[in-house]
Formats: sequence, C-alpha cells, structure tokens
Amino acid sequence: MGDECLERRFRTLFISDVHLGARGSQAERLLDFLRSHDADTIYLVGDIVDGWALKSSWYWPQSHNDLMQKMLRKARKGAKVVYVPGNHDEFLRSYYGTHFGGIEVVENTIHVGSDGRRYLVIHGDIFDLVVQNARWLALLGDKAYDFAIQMNRSVNMFRRWFGIPYWSLSQWAKLKVKNAVNYIGAFEQTLAAEARRHGADGVICGHIHYATIRNEHDVRYMNCGDWVESCTALAEHEDGRFEIITWIDPLRRLTPTISAEAHAA
Repeated sequence: MGDECLERRFRTLFISDVHLGARGSQAERLLDFLRSHDADTIYLVGDIVDGWALKSSWYWPQSHNDLMQKMLRKARKGAKVVYVPGNHDEFLRSYYGTHFGGIEVVENTIHVGSDGRRYLVIHGDIFDLVVQNARWLALLGDKAYDFAIQMNRSVNMFRRWFGIPYWSLSQWAKLKVKNAVNYIGAFEQTLAAEARRHGADGVICGHIHYATIRNEHDVRYMNCGDWVESCTALAEHEDGRFEIITWIDPLRRLTPTISAEAHAA
C-alpha cells in the first residue's frame, strides 16, 4: 500500500489564512491535505474567507466551494469545528456564539491540550496596529501582497521548467527587510503577552502568514501559517506534541515538520 493511501489522524488541527475568494488561495492543496489528514477537533483560525478580495472582484471557483463543503461534512460526521474570524472575514464577527452547519463561530477560545496546557486561540489582527489604526494602509499592503503573489507565479513557472525549487518573494521580504523582521518579532511578543493575560500557557494564531513554533518569554507561541504560499497547518498529536505540517504539492509529499520540542530547546 502506497503512502498516498494512509490517513494521518491527529487530536487537533489548526488552519488559518486560506483566503477563499482571493486568486492566490491554494484551496486545491488544502483539499488534498484534508483528504489524508483528519482530527477530532479542527480550528479555523481566521481569514478562511477573504471578504476584502470578494468586495473588490468576485472570484469563487469550484475548489473554494468544495473546500467549504468539505469542512461542513467533517462537522456533520462528528468533528468539532471552531471558526475564529480574522480581519478578512470580519463580517462573521457579527455572529459570535452561533453555529453554521455545525461550525461554531467564536471571538477567541481556549484550547486545552492533551497534556493539560492551555492555549489561547485567536487570529491576531486586533494586535496589528496597521490593521486597527491605518486600515487604508492595510488595504494597500494587501494589494501589494497580491501583486507579489502574481509575480511569484510568473517567476516560479520558469523555475519549474528548469527544475529549480519554488521561491517566494513575499516570504523573502519578510525575512530580509529589517522593518518586517521587527514587525514579526513585535507581533509574537504582543500575542505572548495576551496569552499570559488570559492565564494561558501559549497562544495559537495566524494573520502574518509565517508558520512557527517557538517560546516567547516562557509562553509557547505557535502560528499556523497560510494556504496562499507556505501551505502549512498546525497539528496536535494525542500526546500533546505539536508540529507544523507543510503540504508542498498534490502528490502528498511532506517537507520536514517543525516540532514544538525542537523549538523549546
């Protein structure tokens, strides 16, 4: 039996920043991932639907509809599915406490790991000063990000022809531009402080499209990443161990994962 026939089952899966309705969304890859990965509980940690993009121009291919149906089926089959809206799907923030097809919508929540540790689950945009205090700048940045994604597609088409691995302009910018690096660091510190305010041992978030597991001042900070470029999900095993799974292509091949233990050292 090939690896493609095996299902990996977890205690919990955390998925964020799918951006359904945006042309950069890699919904097909997430669908493929969910065909071979399942969990008792699934958290949708914001920006699953991109209301900003849909307001600009309607884009909703069949794969985006199929993904929504996939999540609804998982809820019907008994999985606990919790939706924590972000800034791009902020229209759902009027529906806190309600259920849609078995999917619960909440502002934030506390996830209790199998080892008893408590994690604040929140998208994170409310701690982004650009989003909160300069919405026009956030919208401009969103357009620039879309442009970078389109540029990536053109560049990487040629790279594939010559057998060169995928390269991300936006991820490179996040890691190389000093202000961007400082922004990521400040975001992580702020979210860790918010976890401490809630009496939690850690925080699980999205928003900045940068998957990682690390300790921040004795608080475990975990970010799910995104399904626009990196195609990552955060998974909790039955023993309480966390890992980031990167889904690199539709052939169900995995890159090396990032485990919580490796970053706790």
